[in-house]
Amino acid sequence: MNKLIFFIAFVTLISCKKDPIRIIESFKTSKASDKEGEIIDIDTALIVPFKSKSLLDFYNSRENQTVWQSEKNRKIILETIKNCEAEGLNPPDYNISKLVDLEKNFNKLDEDEQINYDLLLTYNFQKYLTHLHNGKLNPRKLYNNWDLHIDELDTKSILNNALTKDSLTDAIKKCQPKALTYTKLITALEIINKLPEDKTDSIITEDKIKHNRTYPAIINIKKKLLYWKDLESNDIITSAYDDKTFKAVKKFQTRHGLTPDGIIGKSTIKALNFTKEERKHQIIANLERWRWFAKSFTENYVLINIANYSLNVVQDQNITMSKRIVVGKTKRRTPVLTSVLQTIVFNPTWTVPPTILKEDIIPELIKNRNYLKNKGIGIYDSDSNEVDPLKWNQNRPRGYRYVQKPGYYNALGVVKINFPNRYSVYLHDTNHRDLFERNNRSLSSGCVRIEEPLELVRLLLDDPKKYSKEKMDSIIATKKTLFIGLTKRFAIYQWYWTAWSENDELIFRDDIYNLDADLYTKLRN
Repeated sequence: MNKLIFFIAFVTLISCKKDPIRIIESFKTSKASDKEGEIIDIDTALIVPFKSKSLLDFYNSRENQTVWQSEKNRKIILETIKNCEAEGLNPPDYNISKLVDLEKNFNKLDEDEQINYDLLLTYNFQKYLTHLHNGKLNPRKLYNNWDLHIDELDTKSILNNALTKDSLTDAIKKCQPKALTYTKLITALEIINKLPEDKTDSIITEDKIKHNRTYPAIINIKKKLLYWKDLESNDIITSAYDDKTFKAVKKFQTRHGLTPDGIIGKSTIKALNFTKEERKHQIIANLERWRWFAKSFTENYVLINIANYSLNVVQDQNITMSKRIVVGKTKRRTPVLTSVLQTIVFNPTWTVPPTILKEDIIPELIKNRNYLKNKGIGIYDSDSNEVDPLKWNQNRPRGYRYVQKPGYYNALGVVKINFPNRYSVYLHDTNHRDLFERNNRSLSSGCVRIEEPLELVRLLLDDPKKYSKEKMDSIIATKKTLFIGLTKRFAIYQWYWTAWSENDELIFRDDIYNLDADLYTKLRN
């Protein structure tokens, strides 16, 4: 009996000891949760100083209360911003140091400080999402010949949807550009970040360096090729331009869009002398550009990379044709734009545009009144009457139209392709067909010249029987202008980018319009 009483007393004692421990632990957890889950009303006067309509709209949709009670969500935002350099963005742009400091002291923040943290977190996160989706800068404010439509990002809906579904990570992914070139640029940034510090010296030489000869500059060239992993052998570096180096130079030239002939001239030296940091800045500038470009592509389109002198036709996500092109020279740049191909014009006439008229035609015509006649260009008055060059009034040269008749030697060649744009540019054939053999093809007055354009026209018309090669040849032989509307829809994306990656190798092109360095500087200011 005594043993039974002792056992009951022991069990009771143990039970009494466990209950307070369980209650204390439960109280601690509850208190932490209350702190973490506390929602605080926000005076809208605190939002106004941010001068952000998107911030005001978002908190208005949340009944002007704090939203970042969840430590998990706060840390997702902070980690995303801290690592945004991987996408070429800049953590200081989003006040990351201040945000991290506030998070470290979250449990010590009073009510006003919690509100301030909540506002700062939302403001900077909205800014980050907008930069990720649309870019930090507006191309229309930077350039007068870039015509790209930038969609305003609805961060209010994005954040509300993410909070409702507890899917902040998915929301971030949805704001990232999905274009293949953009992902190749992300890879390019990863590759270049893994490279060691660039301690190579600049190459200084006036010589054109050829295979199987000896030059002092070859030593630095080999070091550059080793650094960029085009030269794999780490043998004793000599001044001899040997077979291994010759092969490495051709690989380097190919990666940089140069003629892969192994001859080291000015263009190859210029490309070799780029440092790691300069190339990294170039990649970051191109990531920004791809955030400006369209987020989705139509089913069929023509994609032009101005800096690469290339045109690709894409149908159902497959490249069905590639062509070399000639683009605008530095003083008459080909504009960056998005449009839709509209009309094929066989045997086009060419009306001299204002810039060419002012800078080229008028000065020559003043010196030689037969200048235009020799080129098959007629002068027409306001009533469309042709004017004798000897009676041309040089004091009012803009009172006339200057038109070149159709023909094989017309400046536009035998065909052009029109699309709506505010720059009066188009795609066309050329009477200088030898220019496509050149490596540097920044030579036109703004329009894009296409190599073998009739092949492209036949693809666009998409009617092999009606527009066979023979049929098109017979149309051209008439020398009469013919307009044909396109029935199959093709968008045109006429863009500019100078870096990407292929098969884990860095690819660069000459920045023909000198835009990269300036853009990077603006991004970091």
